[in-house]
Amino acid sequence: MKTHTELEKLINEAWMDQVLLTNSDYRGAIEATIEQLDQGLVRVSTYQSETDQWLTHEWIKKAVLLYFKISDNIALSAGPMNFRDKIPVKSNLAGAGVRVVPPGVARFGSFLAPGVVLMPGYINIGAWVDEGTMVDTWATVGSCAQIGKRVHLSGGVGIGGVLEPIQAQPVVVEDDCFIGSRCILVEGVRIGKGSVLGAGLTITQTTPIIDVTGTSEVIHKGYVPPGSVVIPGSQPKTFPSGTYFVPCALIVKKVDAQTRSKTSLNDLLRDFPLSL
Repeated sequence: MKTHTELEKLINEAWMDQVLLTNSDYRGAIEATIEQLDQGLVRVSTYQSETDQWLTHEWIKKAVLLYFKISDNIALSAGPMNFRDKIPVKSNLAGAGVRVVPPGVARFGSFLAPGVVLMPGYINIGAWVDEGTMVDTWATVGSCAQIGKRVHLSGGVGIGGVLEPIQAQPVVVEDDCFIGSRCILVEGVRIGKGSVLGAGLTITQTTPIIDVTGTSEVIHKGYVPPGSVVIPGSQPKTFPSGTYFVPCALIVKKVDAQTRSKTSLNDLLRDFPLSL
């Protein structure tokens, strides 16, 4: 078995000269990397505690993109349903200790840790979903997204995929978060540990995330600090044709571990006319 360093070298070479994709050594390196993604032996992005940042491993994203190039469309079936795609679905779900409710789909090359429950939703290649997490009905986890432990992705949540550009950070939802129904998280945003997002909230890299819990506002972009309770909001913005209200996100409460352990998720939003 090749080391990660050896795999990285081969994949970077194939990325620079895709004529090499006809060579079995390079194709084997790509296939081995995707298999290791599927098993959780490598991941697209890893947390660096010394800097409190997530590090994206570009060579693994390259492997995912090259995997599409070397794979052919094949006929797939699930009972009476027929499909045609380049990538199969995950197998050995019992051995992985996960539950997948029909017609939930996790693509080969995604990792589901023990205790994950996938309702009729979708998890794409390169994604990491950690132990004890619930992916509820019609929620989607896009390519390379990183979902932490004990997260609840409510019905219809959309976690965007980020494959290109190669250096782009994927969406990260850290441990113990609750993401309300129909929330949309895209463009590599990071949701800090223990945060609760109210239903219908959309966060992109340009969405103002305004902490209104103090005497003066604090604005974040692309990052929700740990333990935040966040709801949809709006703020005025002036255009040549007039002033209009545009979406923003409002941090209305902060929750520490002790408070969270004694308070239901619904109680956290009790003061606001919003549902989860």
